[in-house]
Amino acid sequence: LTAPLEPTNEGYALSKITGIRMCQYYRKQYGFNAISVMPANLYGPNDNFKPEHGHVIPGLIKKMFDHKKADYPMVTCWGDGSPTREFLHVDDLSDALIFLMNNYDQPEFLNVGSGYEISIRELAELIKELTGYKGKLFWDTSLPNGTPRRVMDSTKLTSMGWKPKINFVEGLYETIKWYTENKL
Repeated sequence: LTAPLEPTNEGYALSKITGIRMCQYYRKQYGFNAISVMPANLYGPNDNFKPEHGHVIPGLIKKMFDHKKADYPMVTCWGDGSPTREFLHVDDLSDALIFLMNNYDQPEFLNVGSGYEISIRELAELIKELTGYKGKLFWDTSLPNGTPRRVMDSTKLTSMGWKPKINFVEGLYETIKWYTENKL
């Protein structure tokens, strides 16, 4: 909460800041043990797989399968692929929340992350491989990259004894499998 907000993400950031502050004030005024967490970008089964409204992982999964089915030779990706992101499987977030409910009673919010950082380009290549899409990836640099780096420091949480259990590639494979069994 010490740097300027990313302009393309300002509304979302403000709502998160408001939630954090609300929990702190409930704690102070009413003694309510509210815990605020800031998760990394989430992924997993039951995500929003609409590319125009979803997150990057489910959007890329759907695009790859749609283009594979239609035999399109190319998938267009936004920007140049250089930004990096940290992703957290939704089941790891659930596990962290239960851990915190049993082990944390402080006003400060906690970051919940995996500690695994990947570029959007590497992510798209990995999803391409895991979905079996054989076409090319086209990086449209006329479209925005977004924030150059979105990674968090989860040291406080991990020092309390929690760590994520789901390997990123295995979690991504599981998400793709869920999509093929439920959305295709």
